[in-house]
Amino acid sequence: MGKKVLVLGVGAQGGAAARRLDADPNVESIICADYDFAAVEELVADLKKAKGAKVDAFSIDSIVEVAQGVDLILNALALTFNPNVMEAALIVKADYQDYNGTDKLYEQWDACELAKDYPIPEDLSPETKRWIKSYYYMYKVIGPRFEEIGKLALFGTGSAPGTICVATRETMKYLDSCDTIYNIVWEGVSPKRFQPFWWSPATALSDMSDPAIAFENGRIIDTGAFSRPIQRQYDYMEKEITFREHCHDEPMQYGFNADEYFKGCKNAYFKYAGDGMDFAMPLFRAGLLSHEEEDYNGMKIVPFDHTLSHLPPAPRFKEEIKEIIDEGLLMDSGCMVIESYGKKDGKDVCVEAHVSAPGLVESFELAGITAEMYLTGQSGYLFSKMFINDDFKGRAGLISTDMLTFEECDKFIEYAAELNITIDTKVREL
Repeated sequence: MGKKVLVLGVGAQGGAAARRLDADPNVESIICADYDFAAVEELVADLKKAKGAKVDAFSIDSIVEVAQGVDLILNALALTFNPNVMEAALIVKADYQDYNGTDKLYEQWDACELAKDYPIPEDLSPETKRWIKSYYYMYKVIGPRFEEIGKLALFGTGSAPGTICVATRETMKYLDSCDTIYNIVWEGVSPKRFQPFWWSPATALSDMSDPAIAFENGRIIDTGAFSRPIQRQYDYMEKEITFREHCHDEPMQYGFNADEYFKGCKNAYFKYAGDGMDFAMPLFRAGLLSHEEEDYNGMKIVPFDHTLSHLPPAPRFKEEIKEIIDEGLLMDSGCMVIESYGKKDGKDVCVEAHVSAPGLVESFELAGITAEMYLTGQSGYLFSKMFINDDFKGRAGLISTDMLTFEECDKFIEYAAELNITIDTKVREL
């Protein structure tokens, strides 16, 4: 008998995953749920196995009500709701999957008896401290609860974190020991119109302006937004690109799991580039991404909110995506690269893994969506497919996608190739 899946959140990513799940022969039924029931009805109308429901994700009871009897909860809602959805999954005894983990559990960790055994360095920013505490709470408190009921919670299952973590794990096959990992991402899709962001502008600007983090010399550190530039030009890039520090989960995850999953890695960085970064950096330097309330001509404003109000939303609908393509593109490129430095057979080597996926035009031709929607949404579905096909072989507890076994990575890569998402790895001596 096929699996029953609840997809919570029917935006760009949840909608893309739901469409894939609908076509999967091992899926028996889907419940698509969101507070915006009109969006639910629009999605369900195109699906064969799905029914719609309205849910208030601020209420655990509301989530539990729609989740009765499901095998898997795929959470594509905003970060704020993740603690509630995880709690609901525990109540209904379902496997759990989300795109981005959470940073909302730090207060629970502060109140937890375990907290005294895991001191947080005092020299970190308040934002980074909260993030670390939330990770501790997930790993140390929520994880054992899922293990008790024999279910698996898997978080960070988009493109990054997600596919990029699988590719990073893949590089470990070729190393005896690892010193440094770089995750390098370039959003190289540039339309003629003003469209700086292809996903939530609020999330994008927050990730760009929040304190960036790295794992350095065996500890998590703050590095600062837009700091520490590096240059790269891979074979398929027409020019050298400058990549900068970016607030992302991966360095923290690799740091937590350095010894068990990353061959003793001591340093890990996430570097980012693209139109969005080029647009946001001068705004940040001018103070226009500050979250602190200011007085302006007798009025109280929050610069971040005011800036955000002037930005176009990410394109979601087929008609507007086609319109952008028809207007013309200045560039339709990009890269997702892992560089892992370490030793193999006594020699210094760099293992490069390049993730290839459809660009904007190809993504639209394949699925009527953007490249960002394609890679993130399809990645989410691929991890769901692993649940549906029982590829996690009875694993229970809570893990991030950088904690997959090599066999699980192989299965993900096999499935991904069917959707034109590939990971090509090469080793070069230094």
